[in-house]
Amino acid sequence: MSFLIDLICTKSGTAYDKTRLLNLSGEGAPLFARYDLDAVREAVPKESLADREPTMWRYAEVLPVEDPRFRVSLGEGFTPLLQAASLGKQVGVPDLLIKDEGLNPTGSFKARGLSVAISRALELGATDVAIPTAGNAGGAMAAYAARAGLRAHVFMPKDVPKANFIEAKILGANVQLIEGLISDCGRAVAERKEAEGWFDVSTLKEPYRVEGKKTMGYELAEQLDWELPDVIIYPTGGGTGLIGMWKAFAELGKLGWIGEKRPRMVSVQADGCAPIVRAWEAGDEAAEPWEDAHTIASGLRVPGAVGDFLMLRAIRDSGGCALSVTDDELLQGVSEIAAYTGIFAAPEGGATLACLKKMIERGLVGRDERVVLFNTGTGLKYLEAFESKRKNA
Repeated sequence: MSFLIDLICTKSGTAYDKTRLLNLSGEGAPLFARYDLDAVREAVPKESLADREPTMWRYAEVLPVEDPRFRVSLGEGFTPLLQAASLGKQVGVPDLLIKDEGLNPTGSFKARGLSVAISRALELGATDVAIPTAGNAGGAMAAYAARAGLRAHVFMPKDVPKANFIEAKILGANVQLIEGLISDCGRAVAERKEAEGWFDVSTLKEPYRVEGKKTMGYELAEQLDWELPDVIIYPTGGGTGLIGMWKAFAELGKLGWIGEKRPRMVSVQADGCAPIVRAWEAGDEAAEPWEDAHTIASGLRVPGAVGDFLMLRAIRDSGGCALSVTDDELLQGVSEIAAYTGIFAAPEGGATLACLKKMIERGLVGRDERVVLFNTGTGLKYLEAFESKRKNA
């Protein structure tokens, strides 16, 4: 059972009714789900998790779906945390691990968030759901909406990877291609959702995608025997994964399942779209939208994020940093990860290795530290990007 209490505005702390379909708070900020963690601690010894199903739903008490009959699942979560000792030795950090989210249903970490968001939307009575997407989130929403029997409306940039477009179409979504970026797709959803009766599941504009993403933090802790790593490097567009994991670590601490140690949270973006990096370097609390956003890593081509202040807060509170890499560097990262680990990473995953190299060069990570890279998706969805690189080589 879920121990969900209510929803809390991330800026004001104002509480909101958990039984209503809500987007942003009255202050225009993301809403976070709040749980009775004292009751969870009494009801669930962490040792009992070992006997549960190997999906993210093993953490059901701290997920928002209250009636299990509404749980819409394709087996998402509990992805492998793989040793990458040979790669780590090559770059100078021997204790290197990779969390491979490409093995999720629909091929990316987006499955986690959309599984929870669609489940909760179904539970609260939604019939139509809409999403602006740079690619993977659209396919994931289409899959879970199909499984739930909801109508899906997906808005993608015209130059989205072909696999993402075909995936969403095959899964039955109404897909509309938009001239521009994910921000332009977001405007299209905002302009039509009220008249069309759509529930908007945009990144952090509803409370529940982040709940699915936070399970990466729960899994990481469990897979490392409740001892968090020193550094987590995460590719951030909308940033829900990084924000969600930081939320998870706070909850795990209150549950008493982990100690006081927290990892340094590192955001990696592309040189052609790095609003969080620019804001972090300037000491700003929010990030101005990036003009003329461009990168081959479509998941990083997010010029403005509603959760920018939450990302920056997590990075600073953890003692982390934000760095950007070039497209050439992140594609080289994909090749090196593949050659040393057998993982065919998405360009966004390749960015994490490129970021680690820069951190080593700048003395931002020690040789004896444990570092976890997150590969957020499978490279199989980005064949045009790799083919283009090969032709131009």
